[in-house]
Amino acid sequence: MRVYLPATVRMLRQFVEDRQLQPFSGTAFALTPALREAYVSGDTEELEYVAMREAARASLRLIAGESSEDEQTDLRRAVVSADVEDVTLRPDLDDAVVRLSGPVPWENIAAVHMDAAEAEEAVRAAAAGIDAADLGDEDAELALGDAEDHELAWYAPQEVHFVLELM
Repeated sequence: MRVYLPATVRMLRQFVEDRQLQPFSGTAFALTPALREAYVSGDTEELEYVAMREAARASLRLIAGESSEDEQTDLRRAVVSADVEDVTLRPDLDDAVVRLSGPVPWENIAAVHMDAAEAEEAVRAAAAGIDAADLGDEDAELALGDAEDHELAWYAPQEVHFVLELM
């Protein structure tokens, strides 16, 4: 199953070094039966994009957590897409949520998606207000929308090391 793992730049750096990624709480996102049922229309590619956007939103939460510990946190959302076998569907958490039983090895990576530099200010504002957006704060929802207006760039696994070096 193709899964989308929310990450941060710090997590990507560790991933390159360790050659495996342990998703936070084992959480990933995927095109699940519940997600497919939640949409009246949409082909597989469109619905996988929905799952990836959910992972990108979760990346904002990870960035918010890192920012509270370190003001120098890289402010770019990151999503790792990978093909894994052992997933548990979690429709009780959300339509696209799955749990992974362990780390994802580098060999399973299909691609890495990450914000470009021009998204950083929007990501900063969205990460700072992600919880408020969940609670219906209109300004925070607008900030979240501004960040989500930035499309994530696509990188092949062999490019990730070089992209991180250039940051």
